[in-house]
Amino acid sequence: MEIKDPAVKARMEQARKLTDSIFGKKVYIRGIIEFSNCCRKNCNYCGIRRGNTSVVRYQMSPDEIVAKAESNLKQGIKTIVLQSGEDMSYTKEVLVDIIKRIKALDSGCAITLSIGERSEEEYKAFKEAGADRFLMRFEIADRELFKKLHPDDDFDERLAAIKTLKKLGYETGSGFMFGIPGEAPDADDQNIALLKELGVAMVGCGPFIPAEGTPMEGSGIHADIERCLDIYSKIRLAMPNVNIAAATALDAVDKGARKLSLSAGANVVMPNTTPAKYKDNYSIYERKGKLDDNIADAKKLGAELEKLGYTPLWNQRGDSRVK
Repeated sequence: MEIKDPAVKARMEQARKLTDSIFGKKVYIRGIIEFSNCCRKNCNYCGIRRGNTSVVRYQMSPDEIVAKAESNLKQGIKTIVLQSGEDMSYTKEVLVDIIKRIKALDSGCAITLSIGERSEEEYKAFKEAGADRFLMRFEIADRELFKKLHPDDDFDERLAAIKTLKKLGYETGSGFMFGIPGEAPDADDQNIALLKELGVAMVGCGPFIPAEGTPMEGSGIHADIERCLDIYSKIRLAMPNVNIAAATALDAVDKGARKLSLSAGANVVMPNTTPAKYKDNYSIYERKGKLDDNIADAKKLGAELEKLGYTPLWNQRGDSRVK
C-alpha cells in the first residue's frame, strides 16, 4: 500500500533500517494458547468481560494445555504463550504444575504468561516453576481514561505489578491501545514515554476495537492504517532493542496491516495456536476469531514469511536484547 504522509513514510523507513541492523530480516515466532475466556474483570470494551452473558465460556484442562504446548514445540515453536482472562480458578498450584510439565517437555523452551494481575507470591512461584516472560499491558497512560475503560481496575496497581514482574526477573512486556475515544492528541507520545519509563523488554500494542456485548459496543475504530504503522515505527525508534509483536488486531483496521508492521519495526509474529473448538470464543474484540490464523502447519507460516523476505527463526527462544 502507498503511505501518503511523507513524515510517516520517512519514520517507517528509519524504523525498518534500524530493525534490520539489529535483528536482520529475521522474525521470532511465539505460539499463543488462549486457555480460558473466563475473566473476573469487567472492562468496558472487552468481549470476555464478566458481564457479557452472550459469550460461550470455556476453560482448557491442564492436560489440553500441555498437549497443545507439546504440539507447538514439535513444530519448532520455541516460545509458548499462555494467555487467558483473569480466571482465578487456575490457582497458583494448577499453573505451577502446567508450567513444570511444559518445561519437562523441553527445558530450553520459553514460557510467557499473559494472565493479568496476581499476587507477588504467585508471580514468584510461577517464575520458580520455569516461567520466563510476562506480558501485561497498561493499555493507556491517561489515568482518567484508564478508569473509564477499566471500572474495577487501578492504574497504580497495574504499574506496580509490571514493576514487580521486572524485579522478580521476568522478561517483562507491556503495551497500549490507540485510537481510544476521548484520548488526548498526544496520547501516542504519552504511551511511548511510559513504555520507556517502565523499561520493558517486549512491546505489544494495537488499535482500540470494542467488542459486541460491551458498554462501548459501536464506538468504532478510530485509528487508520498509517497511524498504526507510524506508532510501531515510533516505538522502534524510541526503544531500538525491544521485541515488538505484530498484533492480529491490525488486520481489523486494514487487511494485511499485520504483515506491513514488519516493515515498520515489528520483529515478532505470534500465531494463534488455540484449538479450533475454542478459538472463536476468545472474542476480546469484534471480529477477532475471523482474523486469527490457527496455524496447523508451521511450514505454511514459514513459507508466508519467506515470501515477504523474512527468515522465521524456528527452534529459537528469541530472548530480548534489552538487559
